[in-house]
Amino acid sequence: MFNAEDLQTFFWGFFLILPIVSLIHQTGHMAFAALFGGNISLTLGRGSTLVKLGPLEVKKIYFLDSFCNYSNLKVNTRFTHACIYAGGSIFNMMSVFIINMLIMHDILAPHLFFYQFGYFSFYFAFFSLLPVQYSDKHMSDGKAIYTVLRYGKPCDVVE
Repeated sequence: MFNAEDLQTFFWGFFLILPIVSLIHQTGHMAFAALFGGNISLTLGRGSTLVKLGPLEVKKIYFLDSFCNYSNLKVNTRFTHACIYAGGSIFNMMSVFIINMLIMHDILAPHLFFYQFGYFSFYFAFFSLLPVQYSDKHMSDGKAIYTVLRYGKPCDVVE
């Protein structure tokens, strides 16, 4: 049952863990786009800009949304685009694996923070890979993978 004592857990999950997981996800897209020689940018949040560091832009409502833009790939194939779209989920699942390994080897102590981190990471990976069309111009990573592999049509914005 959710009560007042759970508010602290909710707030750190919502305002700290979720944005970290989102940042890791988008970093996965960026890493693969950079690997294939693309120009990249990453936006974390919505609203006015708080901080801009190179390709990273953090918005005032940093916990709400995130997306990665890439263009001008030097290696521009269906496969490279599919790898970029899958990169977010790959990074999310790698981060869970790394945290679990660190806990198993007693480098990190088991903690609710890591449980929530794993939960949100798995959530991000799972739901981003579902093939869903959000709007005319926005689709899930899974839908983008399907579209580029089946029709050869890449999507420049990765969410």
